[in-house]
Amino acid sequence: MTSSNPLLQPFEAPNQAPPFDKINADHFIPALKQRISQAKANIEAIKADEDEPDFANTIVALEIADEDLGQVLSTFYHLLSCVGSDEIHELTNEIGPLSADYSSDILLDADLFAKVKAVYDKRDNLELTTEQKTLLEETYIGFVRGGALLNDNDKARLREISQELSTLGPAFMNNTNKSAQAFQLIIDNEEELSGLPDGIKELAKAAAEEEGLSNKWLFTLDISTYVPFMQFADNRDHREHLWRAFSNRAYQDDYDNCETIKTIIRLRHERANLLGYDSHADFTLERRMAESTQNVIRFLNDLTVPYKKAALADLDALQAFAKKTDGIDTVQPWDVGYYGEKLKQATFNFSSEDLRPFFQLSRVLDGVFDHFSQLFDIAFKPNDNYPVWHEDVSVFDVFDRENDRFLGTFYADFHPRKGKKDGAWKFGLRAQGLFKGEVRRPVVGIICNFTKPTKDTPSLLTHNEVTTLFHEMGHALHALLSDVTHSSLAGTAVKWDFVELPSQIQENWCYEKQTLDLFACHYKTNETMPQSLIDKLVDAKNFMVGWAGLRQINFGTLDMAWHTAEPDDIDDIAAFEDKATAQTNIFKRLAG
Repeated sequence: MTSSNPLLQPFEAPNQAPPFDKINADHFIPALKQRISQAKANIEAIKADEDEPDFANTIVALEIADEDLGQVLSTFYHLLSCVGSDEIHELTNEIGPLSADYSSDILLDADLFAKVKAVYDKRDNLELTTEQKTLLEETYIGFVRGGALLNDNDKARLREISQELSTLGPAFMNNTNKSAQAFQLIIDNEEELSGLPDGIKELAKAAAEEEGLSNKWLFTLDISTYVPFMQFADNRDHREHLWRAFSNRAYQDDYDNCETIKTIIRLRHERANLLGYDSHADFTLERRMAESTQNVIRFLNDLTVPYKKAALADLDALQAFAKKTDGIDTVQPWDVGYYGEKLKQATFNFSSEDLRPFFQLSRVLDGVFDHFSQLFDIAFKPNDNYPVWHEDVSVFDVFDRENDRFLGTFYADFHPRKGKKDGAWKFGLRAQGLFKGEVRRPVVGIICNFTKPTKDTPSLLTHNEVTTLFHEMGHALHALLSDVTHSSLAGTAVKWDFVELPSQIQENWCYEKQTLDLFACHYKTNETMPQSLIDKLVDAKNFMVGWAGLRQINFGTLDMAWHTAEPDDIDDIAAFEDKATAQTNIFKRLAG
């Protein structure tokens, strides 16, 4: 099996990227077991070394002990998110516990920890670089937070918790995806499409044809069609139907996530208590810039007051506009996007859809590359020699333009499809740093769910999708420009409440004429986006910002509530969330 399993052979693609064209689901379990065995042998060699523990024979040796195992796992979890076939999802029930058990074997090994501690205890007397000191500290803290100081009974329970949690996260994701995919809004009367842009109707008709439905229009919960439907569809009943379906994904249906959520929360809380923390939030925030639960809650409370005032003012303006325009007495959640768009049009004399013809994906991507090339003096060169997991995927080699030095591999996967997780994210298949005895360049990419092309129209993005692309590219560049020796410290391996900064900075360029001129050309006429339209875009930048800000505070407040609560006190999830967000959620729960 080893000779025929591509995950157990040297990766022969450029930059030793995974051979996606050869990998199938059956390869993962044998490869995982073999790589775990290999990693354990490496760990035993560290423990058996009779020389005094030092940075090289303990910390660095531990860092690289499971590099081959890491390749198998990163490839698997990448495919789980962007392919998500039933066969891949079924493997999580075995792969999760196997990998969690391996991690527990390492972190709970008293002899191995003793060697790590021996090096850590003499850290002030070692001649280490800043990076080496950081790796030593992170390694020691990782062991402590992984349970190394617990007694044997608590170690055994912590191992069980890790195994259980390893399958619950993927199960939650799969349930959400399955629930969303089960929904279809099929419209057979074109009059019911009133208000929708032609491009969205074209996408819906193409989606219906793919399902064998002629002269119909099919709408799903994919963000690229859901958002414009909620913004532009005149049919209020359809907006409500779609909103309720989106808001109730994996809730009280065949894929209900309620028990999964409660189990995750209970196990996280128990793990935190075992490790000496009052809550999962306390455990997590110790390793964040925010540092403590109290700091986060105080921050959220301080923001809630001004943002709620601004959000209520936004809602009042929206209510008055809806009443004047259509006689709507009470604005509901499914009206916010619609009347928000109408009010923006009335206030700034432009629509979000006015921008879309200027944002053809292929040109935007070229412009993004040009933008980052100017900022960092780098070049993106397409390379078709990399195997990919789907025909939509493009791959580029990235180089330093000054000396043509290779910086890394960059993948781009832009469109929604069945099985693919919703949203947008940067992924890493291998971080920059030591690999196979040499400092190697990273293998990274971005995943998005942008508006799909049709047979008559190329992929045309919204401005929000453009800012998303700049954001995710910020993460990718954070990884691609990494320059360290040890991969666990590379790129985005920073505190999680800092990691967004480089990406959010990049979003600001999407409102600058200098940047927009790189790619914002009308896909039919090649006309550059006029200054008048850019001015309107900038003027409308903070439209309903109070509403948007309170929405983000609501997310943060809910997250903190889940992870500071006593799990045994949570019975009805909907009731719990309503109570937790009473001050940040303007609309009462509208389920069912």
